[in-house]
Amino acid sequence: MRTLVIIPTFNERDSLPTAIARTRRAVPQADILVVDDNSPDGTGAIADAAAADDDAVHVLHRPGKAGLGRAYIAGFGWALERSYELVVEMDADGSHRPEQLVDLLDRARRADAPDLVIGSRWVPGGAVVNWPKHRELLSRGANTYVRVLLGLPVRDSTAGFRVFRASTLAALPLAEVESQGYGFQVDMTWRVHRSGGRIAEVPISFVERAEGRSKMSREIITEALTRTTVWGLRHRARQLAALGRQLPARGRRRPR
Repeated sequence: MRTLVIIPTFNERDSLPTAIARTRRAVPQADILVVDDNSPDGTGAIADAAAADDDAVHVLHRPGKAGLGRAYIAGFGWALERSYELVVEMDADGSHRPEQLVDLLDRARRADAPDLVIGSRWVPGGAVVNWPKHRELLSRGANTYVRVLLGLPVRDSTAGFRVFRASTLAALPLAEVESQGYGFQVDMTWRVHRSGGRIAEVPISFVERAEGRSKMSREIITEALTRTTVWGLRHRARQLAALGRQLPARGRRRPR
């Protein structure tokens, strides 16, 4: 199945060459698309050089930093226009191990393949490496909140290492997606679930980045929390409304 690995970048000049090299070794049959948001540190030029040396590497330059969500949406569109069948999300900072992408793709290519495969830290066999305890508690707590509020059957809905079936992406209203960061990952998981898509989780080891600076900020966390709360309240309101419609109908039934 034609596979595209999307790697969004902003100031990743130190880690990108390694990410590309490891990915090409791990999954040589896959193509790579670097989506660069006009990184001031020259990441875009490094991506161009990699593409010039390898026909399997491509670069999509965007005019400025517009967020992770918009970068992935642009990458999804690029993949759909070129008839890829599987579309991968992967970070450039080394936190996602390309060697483990083999396991995700194996699951995505099986006869009973789901619509979305998530590389999960919080299923049996998953792990985090070099994470401080407060980061682990934040991630576990956020995922529990999402799971309870939205009723998502997923342990790690904020994970950013994942494989979509292109046909699933094509059926979603991607132009309506406005969320960023962790909120974007929850948003996409929620959309796949609500559309009736099947989701599977494969355990991975998530490694704290060794180079560069984390993009996580208070604004990203606040956005994810706010959007998830709104989605959850709307979801529960719809459930209550549906229940309210069912009760009068049951009351009108005549006893046999």
